[in-house]
Amino acid sequence: MELVKADDPILKTKCENFDFQDPQVDPIQLAQEMVKFVYDNNGVGITANQLGLPLRVFAMRAFPENFVCFNPKIVQASEQQVVLEETSLSHKGLIVKIKRPQHVRVRFSLPNGETRTDTFTGLSARIFQHCLDFLDGKEYYNRANAYHKEQAFKRWKKDEHILR
Repeated sequence: MELVKADDPILKTKCENFDFQDPQVDPIQLAQEMVKFVYDNNGVGITANQLGLPLRVFAMRAFPENFVCFNPKIVQASEQQVVLEETSLSHKGLIVKIKRPQHVRVRFSLPNGETRTDTFTGLSARIFQHCLDFLDGKEYYNRANAYHKEQAFKRWKKDEHILR
């Protein structure tokens, strides 16, 4: 599995649901490969579209267990919001302050097709929301206010220049 380039149109397209009745790919194998990719690349989450598959699937590191979420959705979000920095494997080094709900109640299917409802808080809630944005064709940095987004891109361009 390889990461698509940051300007690949697949990242701006809403992904299709995973079909457990007529699977586009083997869900167990996909889940294993995505979790391996996250660990091999020192990430906290990866979406199928970041790997070139336009499917509503993502893998996330969470405590006390990892999750691979098929057809995920948020069923309830807390009113309490928190501003934290986010980055992405697809936009290495682009760190942006983003406000998101502190807690989310979510529903998704596991690789075996079983549906699960859970509540995530803190970093797990943030990763879930960040990955869901990718599956909806929304780039995380567009959630930032104009000032934070502008500052992040300035730093990113400067850092990119330094690394060359």
